[in-house]
Amino acid sequence: MKLLRLYELLLDLYGFQGWWPVDAYYHNLMGTDPRDEVIIGAVLTQNTSWKNVEKSLENLKREGELSLEFVRKVNLEGLKELIRPSGFYNQKAIRLKTVAEFINPTDRVKTLSREELLRVKGIGPETADAILLYAGERLSFVIDKYTQRFIKRFMNLEGDYHRLKNFFESNLPQDLGVYKEFHALIDEHAKRYCRSTPLCGECPLNSLCISASPSS
Repeated sequence: MKLLRLYELLLDLYGFQGWWPVDAYYHNLMGTDPRDEVIIGAVLTQNTSWKNVEKSLENLKREGELSLEFVRKVNLEGLKELIRPSGFYNQKAIRLKTVAEFINPTDRVKTLSREELLRVKGIGPETADAILLYAGERLSFVIDKYTQRFIKRFMNLEGDYHRLKNFFESNLPQDLGVYKEFHALIDEHAKRYCRSTPLCGECPLNSLCISASPSS
């Protein structure tokens, strides 16, 4: 099974996901940069669900401003309270401050190297790649826990982050749309069927999955 074929099958199943989600209306109204929302969200989503991140983003919109400029100027304790729903808020508030200072102005995200981002405290490979791909419009595939699980089950491939990243980038067309959508589609499929305890019996792709159990 070729990787691109898996992408096409997932796209047929779920359609375009339009990930990373941003509130374009809000940013147009406030004159803020939608890329800021991506960067903030990429930090907040570490070790938590997206639903919790959305609560923090709403707090920032309601009580402050959803921008890196606001993150830079708000006091640390105030920021902690606003992002509390995301969990690990003490740590994440400090990380957000550091990232907001580093990516200043936001346009820097178009030219920053991956290595530069990884030197920023609190930014690991997954966060760096999410920022590069979705905020910087750069060809850098994101490997998250869903992707690791999916590719292990469908292609019996496992390894460290960079081995899997290299596999995806070497076997996909160099296309931003494909990179963005494939990552989002894998996450969608993992949440619906390819869970930690998989729903193989219900999965529409089970006939193609190496690890699918007919009795599941």
